[in-house]
Amino acid sequence: MEEQKNTITYTIQQVSEMTKLSKQVIRKWEERYGVVNPERMNNRYRVYNQHEVNLLRTVKGLVDEGHTVKQAAAYVKQHGIVPNTSPSTSANPNKAVQTTYVQQLLDSGASCNEKKLLQLLQQAYHENGLKTFLDEVIIPFLIEVGNHWENGRWGEYQEAFSSMVVRDYLIQLQNGFQYTDNDSLILGACLPGERHEIPLHIILLQCMLHGWNTIMIGASPAPMAIQSTIKQLQPKKVLLSATTTYPFEMDEQLLQQLDNFAGTLPHIQFYLGGQGAITHLKGKQLQHITLSHDLQTILGHE
Repeated sequence: MEEQKNTITYTIQQVSEMTKLSKQVIRKWEERYGVVNPERMNNRYRVYNQHEVNLLRTVKGLVDEGHTVKQAAAYVKQHGIVPNTSPSTSANPNKAVQTTYVQQLLDSGASCNEKKLLQLLQQAYHENGLKTFLDEVIIPFLIEVGNHWENGRWGEYQEAFSSMVVRDYLIQLQNGFQYTDNDSLILGACLPGERHEIPLHIILLQCMLHGWNTIMIGASPAPMAIQSTIKQLQPKKVLLSATTTYPFEMDEQLLQQLDNFAGTLPHIQFYLGGQGAITHLKGKQLQHITLSHDLQTILGHE
């Protein structure tokens, strides 16, 4: 019975109706990405079997979730699908895949194997797309890195090495992101003295997924570097980060100066996040800078 079902073929018009993809898109995905390889009749018309219909549905589902067509095509080429699997099932990579990646990354970080770490990061990104890659691979991995260091399973070098490789890869993703001239600008900056920049890189990448152009000042910028860069670039939003309380211990007037500066630029929205900032500001209030590390709060203010 299954064999008979697999022999049924469909015209491109029928496939278009079944998948909700235009005929032009179906042909493009075939020619450019090799998603399907339909047979040709004597008249050169394409005919598709049920498996190819399911492949197209899978790719469409992944693209709808935020993956690029290239990433989605690579996923189905590597993993394939079970014929007649529903789109809602086939379009979601197994959650266990992300858990496996986290464990593999931990194994490579423990041995400080940079080549393997980069290979796993690249593979996880291309298979899962940026949003899932950040939410279900990078963030859980970094949490485990911190746990391993705090409980003594890892030394300081292993923690620093793994964090550095992740940071450099996130920067690579940011640099390779495509913008348009109409994208609004978000400027991210760690406060002077703050060297933990990865949380800010993650937030900026999440902002990029929502259509923002992003620029980041490097870790622990020089005094007044933030203010001068803001004046020059005139971003729509500014995200300041302090994971530790060191910036405020180093300069007790730093936050007041930045808050006063933000008050001179009412057309720019300023945000401050990070556990260090939350701890330092407990019981205090800023006039012109919003304390928040919630992405929806940042993106929701217009």
